[in-house]
Amino acid sequence: MPTIHQVANITSKGQITLPKAIRQALGVDYGGKVAFDLRGSQVIVTRADDTSHEDPAMASFLALLEKDIRTGQNLCNLPDGLVQAMQAAATQPVDLDADIEGDVAL
Repeated sequence: MPTIHQVANITSKGQITLPKAIRQALGVDYGGKVAFDLRGSQVIVTRADDTSHEDPAMASFLALLEKDIRTGQNLCNLPDGLVQAMQAAATQPVDLDADIEGDVAL
């Protein structure tokens, strides 16, 4: 792979735009994923593997939830205010490229 040196600015939210030459070299585009590995004082950026990660705890939870839905157990109506807020939010357009507001904890 050829050597490419590009510089990206960090926004106030800690975000960067991956330069086009780097995206092209990695073969990623809109919606693609990259991985960051910190090795000493260097950050290595690679194309992320598209295989999905199965979380065993999440799989168990979803199986339990599916069983409850099928049998009608442990279910209750959502409060009307919550339903209305969810319906209102569902009609709002979402800009996936917008900056994230506030702190994000992973």
